[in-house]
Amino acid sequence: MAEKEAVEATVTGNDQHVGFRALVMKQAIEFNLAGSARNDANQIVHFTLQGDKHRSDSALATIQGGTKRSSDIRIATAPAAIDPVLNGFTIADWTSSSRNITNKYNLVFALRADDTAISPKDAKAVWRQILEKTLDADDRKKLRPDD
Repeated sequence: MAEKEAVEATVTGNDQHVGFRALVMKQAIEFNLAGSARNDANQIVHFTLQGDKHRSDSALATIQGGTKRSSDIRIATAPAAIDPVLNGFTIADWTSSSRNITNKYNLVFALRADDTAISPKDAKAVWRQILEKTLDADDRKKLRPDD
């Protein structure tokens, strides 16, 4: 049986309006990890990841690299208690400044029952499905083909 872990993280650096929480969720989708990502009132990103330790470590390594538009990213992590009923990953109050999406959405990924990792390409397709299912019609029109 795979070793499970839960971590909580605080991100500092240029992590606002650069797709950082989306990066975290795409890693959660790829590696089938539960958790959440949110911005605090002071614009600091906090996230949690829970699941297979090796996949969580892989996700954290990618997240540490940031997005194409982020810079000076530093992530402080700490062990967290495993929540046995947590079965998905949620971004709270997601918006997109680059797409002029100002409505706040809670984006939710439900864990896959087979608890396996998928390719980054397949994870991106799941991300797109979540956006299309969650956003209202006007905001869906603002998505780009590469979202």
